[in-house]
Amino acid sequence: MRKIGVLLVLTGLMIACKAEKKTTNNKVELAYKIASKLGEGAIWNYKTNEFYWIDIEGKKLHIFSPTNKENKTITMPCRIGTVVPTDKENKAVVALEDGVYVVDTKTEELSILSDVESDKVENRFNDGKCDPNGNLWVGSMHLKQEKGKANLYRVNQEGGSKKMLEGVTISNGIVWTKDNKTMYYIDTPTGEIKAFDFNTTTSTISNARVAVKVNVEDGFPDGMAIDENDMLWVGMWNGNAVAQYNPKTGELVKKIKVPAHNVTSCAFGGENLDELYITTATVDMTEDEKKQFPLAGSVFKVKLDTKGVKSSFFKNPIIKTAQLN
Repeated sequence: MRKIGVLLVLTGLMIACKAEKKTTNNKVELAYKIASKLGEGAIWNYKTNEFYWIDIEGKKLHIFSPTNKENKTITMPCRIGTVVPTDKENKAVVALEDGVYVVDTKTEELSILSDVESDKVENRFNDGKCDPNGNLWVGSMHLKQEKGKANLYRVNQEGGSKKMLEGVTISNGIVWTKDNKTMYYIDTPTGEIKAFDFNTTTSTISNARVAVKVNVEDGFPDGMAIDENDMLWVGMWNGNAVAQYNPKTGELVKKIKVPAHNVTSCAFGGENLDELYITTATVDMTEDEKKQFPLAGSVFKVKLDTKGVKSSFFKNPIIKTAQLN
């Protein structure tokens, strides 16, 4: 019995040590202090060396310049779900509550691109990114978060939309591998990261399967980035961290602790794409959590040994004459 007891203790210590190794000592720095309500939509504009991000509930589009530490803010007329730069200078595509628009980041003028889901007033758009062909993939969510009430769409340069997935609850992180053959996607409440075969000729997906099953103790998977080795980096809602996963094995590789309770999205940035920029939120926090994480809502960054890849921009948006001011 004594030997068994010692063995159990040693086994417990080994498990504890293994779990501890999952958490790295990477130094997370405060990049920009702000108490955003629901920071999200992280993406790096590699052409201008600026970090684009949003505050969904604050109805703000932010463009942060690490060079001069300035954060340009553009107020939207309603909630904003995501932002992606376009291949046109000073133009970005944004998903608002009633459709997808192109915003001029200099004049702040909005032009309609697609009114997809404008008839679904019970939904709003959430996260989205562009595929290798320059189409926007953007998902929605039910305002009361009812299960299966939302969808994932593909929007092209002319504003044409096609429903790619239905029965979604909270559409979130979406990325493509370096060879463009696989798309990874998150519907947050499922606690899963799904993989799909991606057809670059038709910009369609097939062969859905679960790549990663997230342990609920680590939080809920939110926004996502992908590195040069096709490893996934995921903001963990209710998880105080960014988690790195190997989608080939489903393994949690490591976690980087962030001084915020709800970590929402991340993007590789910097001149060498070796800095991970991280967004966070202040919503859905208890009073104790607010005291514990006074910097929640801010943007953070961490220097890494690995590099990211350049995100695809929205290709050649054809702007309609109808405009929203």
